[in-house]
Amino acid sequence: MSAFDNLPLVIEPAELAERLDASDLILLDLSGAARYAAGHIPGARWVDAKRTQLGQPPAPGLCPERPELEALFADIGHRPDATYVVYDDEGGPWAGRFIWLLDVIGHQRYHFLNGGLQAWVGDGLELSQEVPSVTRSEVQLTLSDAPTATRDYIESRLGQSDMAIWDVRGADEYRGEKLSSARGGHIPDATHFEWTAGMDPQRGMRIRTDIADVLQGLGITPDKEVITHCQTHRRSGFSYVVAKALGYPRVKAYAGSWSEWGNLPDTPIER
Repeated sequence: MSAFDNLPLVIEPAELAERLDASDLILLDLSGAARYAAGHIPGARWVDAKRTQLGQPPAPGLCPERPELEALFADIGHRPDATYVVYDDEGGPWAGRFIWLLDVIGHQRYHFLNGGLQAWVGDGLELSQEVPSVTRSEVQLTLSDAPTATRDYIESRLGQSDMAIWDVRGADEYRGEKLSSARGGHIPDATHFEWTAGMDPQRGMRIRTDIADVLQGLGITPDKEVITHCQTHRRSGFSYVVAKALGYPRVKAYAGSWSEWGNLPDTPIER
C-alpha cells in the first residue's frame, strides 16, 4: 500500500502536503537551480532539466541515450517501488516531460503537481532550502518506444482521421512568422493550441477546469491518437500530461518536435 494509491495523475498541493513523509515518495523539482536554492517543496530533489533531453542539434529534444538515462535515474536514487511526484516553476512543461520519461522507462507510479511551485506557494504552503540526501542507486533500464512518435511515424500517418497533432508553440511559430528552425510553419493538419492557454493564472497556473471542453471543440478528442509537440518537447510536456490526465488512451510525444521537422529539407509543411 502506498499513501498515493487511488490518487489521480494530477494531484493538488494539499494532497502532496499530507504525504511528504511517505516512504515511497521521490519528489522532484525541475525548476532552475537558482529557484531551487531559493526555496523548494520540503524533501524535493533537484533535477537539471537539461539532463532530460539529448541536447544535440538539430533535434535537442530527443530522448537521451540509455546510458545517460541510467545515470540520471541513478543520481535521483530511482527504485522500482518509488512513487514520483514532479513539478517545476512554470506550470509544468519540464515536469510533464519527466512524466513522459517515466513512461519511456516503463515506470507507472507517478503524479504531476497541478500548478507546480506557483500553486504550492499560492496555497500558502512552506518552502525549504534544505537539500535532501540521496542514496545513489545503480539502475538498468529498458526503454519503450510506445510513448514517442518519430518523424517517420508521423509522416506515415498524415491524413488519417484518427490522428490529432497538437502543436503547442506560439501562434507566430505555428504560422511560420517566427523562425526557430531552417523552415517555418506547421505539420500538415496540426491543430494549434498554445500551451499556456491551457493554464489558469488565477488558480496558480493549474490546468484549466474546462480543458476537456476546449480540446473537444478543437477536435483533439479521446477517440484519436494525440501526438503533441513544440520546438524541443519542453512546452509539450505540459500538453502530454493534460491529454493523459483526461484519460485519452493513445497519447504520444513527438520528441524531435519542430527542431527536427523544420530543419529537414523534405518534410511536408503548411503555413
